[in-house]
This record gives sequence, structure tokens and C-alpha cells, in this order.
Amino acid sequence: MERDTYLKNPCGESSLPYWKAKQVVIPDGMKIVHQNQFEKDAYTQFVDEPYFRLKHDLKNVSAPQLPQGYSLCDASVRDFAEHINACYRGIQISEAELQSYTTRPVYVPSLWLAVRNNQTGEIAATGIAELDGECREGILEWIQVSENERGCGLGCYLVMELLWRMKNMAWFVTVSGECENSTHPESLYRKCGFTGNDVWHVLRKRV
Repeated sequence: MERDTYLKNPCGESSLPYWKAKQVVIPDGMKIVHQNQFEKDAYTQFVDEPYFRLKHDLKNVSAPQLPQGYSLCDASVRDFAEHINACYRGIQISEAELQSYTTRPVYVPSLWLAVRNNQTGEIAATGIAELDGECREGILEWIQVSENERGCGLGCYLVMELLWRMKNMAWFVTVSGECENSTHPESLYRKCGFTGNDVWHVLRKRV
């Protein structure tokens, strides 16, 4: 994929950020199809997982305020991995896998955020973003809030704080997620100013 082609329509040209799309190899038994080319009847032999992909133009971004009772805190890679795993059902990431993120060319330490509940001392929310310097694309990778801390505005804070930190480094920011996720992440990102209607179907051959 050509960089200039991708930049004209990032979310419509690729299901993945540019830096990943350049090197990804689609495994046997998997297809990735944009909604515009997707015909359900043609893929009955596949399990379909639709993913939204949205873009933020980084215009009119302002510094957010942390909800009262919370503060940013230092956290280790292990802390991030444990928090991610506690927030999702059916998703597990190892400390070693997350550690490998720090060796990626898109790694930026200031884009790893952890928020602590001041009363309990426990991590309440974490977020990880990356930055591709080649096409000036910011990428939201992990945004999660502990189940018992939801509804306090921490998700919006993490997203807006990461956008604020990237506004002078990136031209735009992308994010993707499961369309059918019970926590409705798409609504969070749209609330934070992300736009678009691109959906990509990740199709895995039925066994």
C-alpha cells in the first residue's frame, strides 16, 4: 500500500494502521473485507467479526480535566497487562507481549497512561496510544476502565488526554474496535470527536 493512497482515506483503505498494514501477512483461512465489498451470503463458511474504524482530525482538541478523586500515576508493564486482562472477558495479553510494544518503532512512553483511584490506591483506568512518524498517524491501541469505575468519565478522559498529547505530533488519530462489543466502545470514541462509517469484516473459516 502506498503512503499517499493511505493518507487520502486511512479508515477506508485499510483495516489496520499504516505501519502494521505494510508488514502484515493475512493467515490462511482468514479474509478481511470492507463493508462496501461485503456480501453476507458469500461468506457463510466464515465466522464474521465486524470492526469499526474511526478517525479524529485533531482539530479543536483541548486539555481535559481528570474526574475528581483520581490522578495520573506511574505503572509498570505488568500493571498495564494485569489491568487490561481484568477489564476484558475473553481477551488476555501477556506481560511479555505488552513489553514487546516498547520495542515497536511507534512506541512513545508519554502515550502510556494510568489513572489511580485516590481513595483505594488501585489503578482505575489505563490507555495506550502509538505514533507512526512516517505518516504522522496516532493510533489508540488500548483504552480500558475497571468495571467498578465505569460511568465516572475516565474513558473520555483517557481518550481526550491522549489526543491532547498527540495534537502537535500527529496529523490524525485512528481507532478500531468490535462493533458488537457489549461495552459499546464506538459510542465513547464518537463522543470524543471521532468520525467515519468504515466497517471491516474479519472473516475466519469455520472449522
